[in-house]
Amino acid sequence: MKSILKPLLTIAAMALGMTAVATLPARALVEINVNKGNVEPLPIAITDFQGELGAQISDIVSADLKRSGLFAPIDKSAFIEKIANPDAQPRFDDWKVINAQALVTGSVGKEADGRIRAQYRLWDTFAGQQMSGEQFFANDANQRRVAHIIADAIYERLTGEKGYFDTRVVFIDESGAKNARKKRLAIMDQDGANVRYLSDGRSIVLTPRFSPNRQEITYMSYESGQPRVYLLQIETGQRELVGNFPGMTFAPRFSPDGQKVIMSLLRDDGNSNIFAMDLRSRSTTRLTNSTAIDTSPSYSPDGSKVVFTSDRGGRAQIYVMGADGSGQTRISFGDGVYSTPVWSPRGDLVAFTKQTGGEFQIGVMKTDGSGERILSSGFQQEGPTWAPNGRVLMFFRDSAGGPKLVSVDLTGRNEQSIPTANFASDPAWSPLLE
Repeated sequence: MKSILKPLLTIAAMALGMTAVATLPARALVEINVNKGNVEPLPIAITDFQGELGAQISDIVSADLKRSGLFAPIDKSAFIEKIANPDAQPRFDDWKVINAQALVTGSVGKEADGRIRAQYRLWDTFAGQQMSGEQFFANDANQRRVAHIIADAIYERLTGEKGYFDTRVVFIDESGAKNARKKRLAIMDQDGANVRYLSDGRSIVLTPRFSPNRQEITYMSYESGQPRVYLLQIETGQRELVGNFPGMTFAPRFSPDGQKVIMSLLRDDGNSNIFAMDLRSRSTTRLTNSTAIDTSPSYSPDGSKVVFTSDRGGRAQIYVMGADGSGQTRISFGDGVYSTPVWSPRGDLVAFTKQTGGEFQIGVMKTDGSGERILSSGFQQEGPTWAPNGRVLMFFRDSAGGPKLVSVDLTGRNEQSIPTANFASDPAWSPLLE
């Protein structure tokens, strides 16, 4: 049995025995090639799990997989076999008739100590084999997390890549009249559930960003009259000022190892440059020294490079430099104004906002600037953030009266609205929880 420590939660995971283990190939027949340009969603049947909470858990699993755009859950009214024993081999012919290329069965029950026990099995219906199966233990408060973990396991087994469902998003919750908008720091599950407020709204807060350790965020607050960068421990609420800098600080982000914060500082002469602060020694290193506006820095996943925007060429474009400030090179050359570049967790792409022709676009390009692709266009949208597997982006778009959160995958065809109670902006996606 494997124990995984989660924030305020311990989940124990154990593999369930698979039928026909000796004859299982290294990879079953059913799979999704996410590297193809056009991926047809895989028809998958997700049955109601047995037990009092079973339908609720399986519905969350189904919703996660559907939102990814890679799976097409089959309407339950089409099911022929009614699963009474999720541990028994299903009647595969009944599932092939409705073109269910994969089948998920499971159960949810209560242990004597009050914990929830959830288990699932994933079946390849056309090969007539079980592909994977696990069981998890959690407390009542974390039943949604169990569903997300199961969805991640199914996603990984069928695509060969990590999922992104057991994650959180920190964002700015906006409420009230447009000319007196109350902005609160908030956090939620990636599907919009379990919203929790991290600030009271008495001061304007902006640009929250996750630390790689998942329990800490950096953000900007105007509580002192000028913007200052703060660190906040999510679970304890402990907060500290990153540093007192002359002028204003903008767009803080963590380094991949969580040991540094990189940001831009605005000086009295109206120029902003990029600085990195070591969080242990509090020493600050200046990385750019131009008479232009350099801002929105973001580290590469290995921490060796930084992407940022600068108007040193006349209008804001995207540049890349070494983490020590060396080798500053422009990589964007398209029409329009570029902003908010963010390096993909996979290291292969940079996401950005682009303003051109009276509209705002969310796009990606390779790290040398080639292969630019626009994924979404709108009246006003900006601030992309990557899912931890580098396959999906979230951003915010102005709607009627205020901003809302939207996600889009790398094909640009699977765009989803993220439900929030109020207006929402400045999203930042966490790494996978542990």
